[in-house]
Amino acid sequence: MGIPEVELNSGYKMPLLGLGTASFTTSKADEVQAMLHAIERGYRHLDTAAHYGSEEAVGEAVAEAVKRGLVKSRSELFICSKLWASDNHADRVLPALKKSLHNLKLEYIDLYLIHWPVAVTQESAFEYPVANKKNIIPFDCKAVWSVMEECQRSGLVKSIGVSNFSCKKIEDLLSFATIPPAVNQVELNPLWQQKKLVDLCKARGIVVTGYSPLGSAGQFWGSDRVVGIPALKDIAKAKAKSVPQVILRWAHQHGVATVAKSYNPQRMQENSEIFDWELSDEECKIISELPQSRGSKADGFVSEESAIKTVEDLWDGEL
Repeated sequence: MGIPEVELNSGYKMPLLGLGTASFTTSKADEVQAMLHAIERGYRHLDTAAHYGSEEAVGEAVAEAVKRGLVKSRSELFICSKLWASDNHADRVLPALKKSLHNLKLEYIDLYLIHWPVAVTQESAFEYPVANKKNIIPFDCKAVWSVMEECQRSGLVKSIGVSNFSCKKIEDLLSFATIPPAVNQVELNPLWQQKKLVDLCKARGIVVTGYSPLGSAGQFWGSDRVVGIPALKDIAKAKAKSVPQVILRWAHQHGVATVAKSYNPQRMQENSEIFDWELSDEECKIISELPQSRGSKADGFVSEESAIKTVEDLWDGEL
């Protein structure tokens, strides 16, 4: 069974399961090979970002997939990239997008997201955590979003959206947006289900994509706290499935898209085999009652010396 798609409010379709490419430690050659393995296994959605350093690898994988006949054309693939905080300024959006397009060797990006509701000066470009917190300055979302809209109208991107936006920030954006965001990509997993945010986005016609659905063990912000939950292990054993399969199926049943990062071909295959079976109401209830806490508070953007004084300010109290 193939990976199903969801229609975005822009009219374009997005595969509900994507391959995450935020590795930071993998060589480009290995990244390209992993992406080709994913495409061979039916993945059509590749999730990258300027900050990940994986855009060039994604571009090479796209070109090689077409060359090998794994896909008939680039149009069969859905590529998402993101605008980093140091380019979160009205005069830097278009240059940043053009740089991403150059890295990807593509004429357009399917989905372009504001990576964080944070603005950083060029002195701290691509730093995280930001060393000099004074370089974290007020973010003019209205001005940046206006240029994002122009990028969509120009055809350089098919759809635009945001990432790491709270309920309040979504509502603020919708109050002035001419083109509403198609997607809000946020941390989402059984230990951080974001029910209020998911409900709001659904009501506003915005698709939620969950990153770190499996907890991102092995990454500097991640841990094995999600995949180690005993209740999930019990459900997986009863279903004869893996814990990651249970988690990804749970997200799918709740109307959420996911991007899962695994460069292991067997795990890629397992992660995609979630669309022809279901969790029971009782199993979903068990997951819904798990204690909740955000895995990554992004405190590398927070300081008394910066425009964002506390994590409560960054997340508008949604902790």
